[in-house]
Amino acid sequence: MTAKILVVDDSPTIIKVVELVLSKAGYLVVSAHDGEEGIELARSESPDLILLDFVMPRMNGYQVCKILSETPELSDIPVVLMSAKGEQVGERFVKVMGIKDYITKPFSPEAMTAVVAHTLSKYQENEKEDTQPGLDSSKQELKDDADKARKVWKDALSRLRSTLSQAAAAQLVSAPVLSGMNLDSQELILQIKQAFSDDFLEGAIGELKSASPELASGESAMTGELQTIPIVEILPLLASQRQNGILTVSKSNSKIDMYFRDGNVELASAAGVSEEYLLGRYVVEMELMTKDELDQFINELPAQGLLGLQLVRQGKLSDDELKQAMTKQTRELCYELLKWDKGRFTFRVSNDLPPIAEEAGLALSVDAMLIEGFRRVDEWHMIEREIEDFDIVFLRNDDAILRMGRHKLMREEITVLELVNGRNTVREIIRKSRMGSFDVTKMLYRLLSVKLIRKRVSAVAM
Repeated sequence: MTAKILVVDDSPTIIKVVELVLSKAGYLVVSAHDGEEGIELARSESPDLILLDFVMPRMNGYQVCKILSETPELSDIPVVLMSAKGEQVGERFVKVMGIKDYITKPFSPEAMTAVVAHTLSKYQENEKEDTQPGLDSSKQELKDDADKARKVWKDALSRLRSTLSQAAAAQLVSAPVLSGMNLDSQELILQIKQAFSDDFLEGAIGELKSASPELASGESAMTGELQTIPIVEILPLLASQRQNGILTVSKSNSKIDMYFRDGNVELASAAGVSEEYLLGRYVVEMELMTKDELDQFINELPAQGLLGLQLVRQGKLSDDELKQAMTKQTRELCYELLKWDKGRFTFRVSNDLPPIAEEAGLALSVDAMLIEGFRRVDEWHMIEREIEDFDIVFLRNDDAILRMGRHKLMREEITVLELVNGRNTVREIIRKSRMGSFDVTKMLYRLLSVKLIRKRVSAVAM
């Protein structure tokens, strides 16, 4: 028989996440948005277990537990406490007034299902626990935890091994020196090193950290797959809980880090993503420097120097100008993240953010970024109907352009139009324009809609 779980929490996001996770695990889930509604549903639904938020308006978790324990028909229902201060609250109330366990918010899907399954199993077997658990029980739990950690570690190693092997094989197969030539060991090492660029390794390490949070600094509070909990559920959860820490999301050899302070985003950084998300692009786009000036500056930059900080130190940008560029970069990385429907995520609780994030201190609202991000995602879907991939090549309709007149086009549209020459792919236009993929494809879509450009059709062999 399917176990019925009652979730009592005033956060719609928490309820939605718990419903998604537990329903997928095979449980029947009912929900209440405050303590009073929770008590009513406990009476009418007779749940097998109650997941209870500790901090709620009108009636907090302690008051709900008190009523449950004093009501004969409800006193035997096991309760699992949910709290952002899990250890401080949970250790005080576990094993009193029906509270059997606790879980710290935000939590991973694996942690939630494990706590529910463990509590139901103990309750259904009528195991009566003392205030202090027995030694044998503790040893078994330690073994279970060790086995789980071992499995996570092995899975993480397998992921990394697969990623590295594929990259190395692809590089070696395409190496010209392998074509009918003997390759000495030093040349082989060189080819492998070329495959494992800094960006690639950072992305791979990010994937490893997401798969095995034990490797990450700080307390790993939430980890899982984007297929189970999409990013549009994770970001509001961290914001509503006013969390401090680092969210790492990885996909293949790409990763994006978002640094949170009090639920706001202080900064986002990335590795293994498109060049369009490099800080220099925003500096040029915002006309803070010309492309030639930036290229010359980068060529003279020390190998280990951070571009933004060096630009400020050498008087090329002011602090405010750097912050404007980093704000745009962070927002666009968030918009990019909203398009990821596959990958792994890990949130690590930490009050000590990296110095670069502390220095940036952007304090961007998650809600504001999501609103703009959703708008962009909707536009992406419309654009993708005409621009299916970035390898498409367009031709200019010079007669139509002449009839309309270039003076009616915006400067950015003229920049893109001049790069449409029957040879440049969309990908090359994005790179050469030093503009973002969203802005370029949006302009191409507009130019295509008014028939100033058309798709190049490959000749068909007869």
